[in-house]
Amino acid sequence: MPFSRAFILVLSLFCATNATHADEAKAPKGVVELFTSQGCSSCPPADAAIAKLVAQGDMVVLSYHVDYWNYLGWTDTLSSKENTERQYGYAKTLGRTGVYTPQAIINGREHVKGTDLAVINDRVKGLGESGHGLTVPVHAAMHGDEIEIEIGKGHGNADVVVAYFTKRQQVEVTKGENSGKNMDYWHAVYDVQSVGTWNGESMKLTLPGKLMGKSKKDGCAILLQTSSEGGEPSAIIGATILMAGRKKH
Repeated sequence: MPFSRAFILVLSLFCATNATHADEAKAPKGVVELFTSQGCSSCPPADAAIAKLVAQGDMVVLSYHVDYWNYLGWTDTLSSKENTERQYGYAKTLGRTGVYTPQAIINGREHVKGTDLAVINDRVKGLGESGHGLTVPVHAAMHGDEIEIEIGKGHGNADVVVAYFTKRQQVEVTKGENSGKNMDYWHAVYDVQSVGTWNGESMKLTLPGKLMGKSKKDGCAILLQTSSEGGEPSAIIGATILMAGRKKH
């Protein structure tokens, strides 16, 4: 009996360990990019939805704070014109004449209202089932002081885009439509860089790790993203997320 119990315990630990590794190796189901603003009264529910998506742990989730609501009396402390330009770029790609908040862009292909968590999950699932999910494997890890990115084979051409974000940040809003609220923001993007091009063949890239792990620089998402004829952001065909401190084994 003692031997059997020990064997069962070892087997259980082995299975649990391998299940953990399997979960870590799973590719994300999709990419959700929320365009939001601290000065928009409709955005807090969407920001809360983003927090829940991050907690789910099965998607690449990013939050872009835009600057076009700053005139309402509160300057969004996380906003940038680059984030606004990215949203307008998506509008052109999707054939829209304008933008709004809170807007969630899914896999660079569709947009939905950012407050509806059920719809977001449903659209991510639907795109995956229809062949418009993340079809190209992308992996990233810290190796010493460097970020190593590996991209698998596929079809077509795409840019390798890195979006650096703050894991979590609380902001006390004292003016504007959300005056008096203490807001909680997850995965707020502060820098987006195109670091290479992919032509369908396997490739590896190495980036300086100093861009992560200091101060607010808590993580990055690597997006394999196509462009429209006008060079605007379009379909995302592969992605992964890397948090500061995650080492390569």
